Amino acid sequence: MTETPEIWVYLSQTPLLWLTVTLIAYGAGYWCFVKSGANPVVNPVAVATLLLMGILIGTGTSYEAYFDGAQFVHFMLGPATVALALPMLRHLPRVRVALVPLLAALIAGAVTAVLSALAVAAALGASRETLLSLAPKSVTTPIAMGISEAVGGLPSLTASLVIATGILGAVLATPILNLIGVRDWRARGFATGVAAHGIGTARAFQVNQLAGVFAAIGMGMNGIATSLIVPLAASLL
Repeated sequence: MTETPEIWVYLSQTPLLWLTVTLIAYGAGYWCFVKSGANPVVNPVAVATLLLMGILIGTGTSYEAYFDGAQFVHFMLGPATVALALPMLRHLPRVRVALVPLLAALIAGAVTAVLSALAVAAALGASRETLLSLAPKSVTTPIAMGISEAVGGLPSLTASLVIATGILGAVLATPILNLIGVRDWRARGFATGVAAHGIGTARAFQVNQLAGVFAAIGMGMNGIATSLIVPLAASLL
C-alpha cells in the first residue's frame, strides 16, 4: 500500500498520462452516448468533462499539471477545425444557393450571441474582465481565446465558457429546433454551428451529414463575425 502513492507520483509526471486519461474519458463518454441511443443529453464531451473533473479533484491534480500532459488535444483543435472544409467543399453548390440567407442568419446570430451574453452578465454585476471573457463564448476555442486575450479578457476563463456553451448547445439544439418546427437540415445545422461552435457541429454531423456541413459553415463564419463584433462591443464597455 505504501508503494501506491509513489507509483502515482511517478505516473503523474509522465507527459502521456493525462493525454491517455483524456482519451479514455472521452471513450467512456462516447460509450455512454451510444448506449443511451444517441440521446443528446448524454453528450460525450459533457460526460468526459465530468469524469476528468472527478479524477483531477480526487487526485489533487492542478489544471496546469493536467494541461502539460493533455495539451496535444488542444493543439489538434486547429487542424480539426480546418478539416471541416472538406465536407463543405463537397456541398459547395448548396452553400452558394443559400449564401444570402446564411449571411442574414449569421449577422443575427453573431450579434445576438455577443450582446445577449454581455447584457445578462452585466445585469448580474459581472466585472468588465469577465464580460470581455464571456463575449466570444460562441466561437471555437482557439479563436475565442485569441479574441479574449486581444480585448483584455481571461483566455482560460473564456475556454471554460466556450466548452460550457458548446455542451449546452449540443444538448439543447435538437429538442429546441424540433419544438419550434425547424425541419430544413441546412437551417438546423447552421444555427447549431453559430450557437455552439465545434461541439455543436460534431453533434450536427451525428444527426445528419448536411446539417453537419452547414454547422461547420456557421462555426467558421461566426468566428470571423465575432472577431469583428467583440472588439467593437469591448470599446463601448
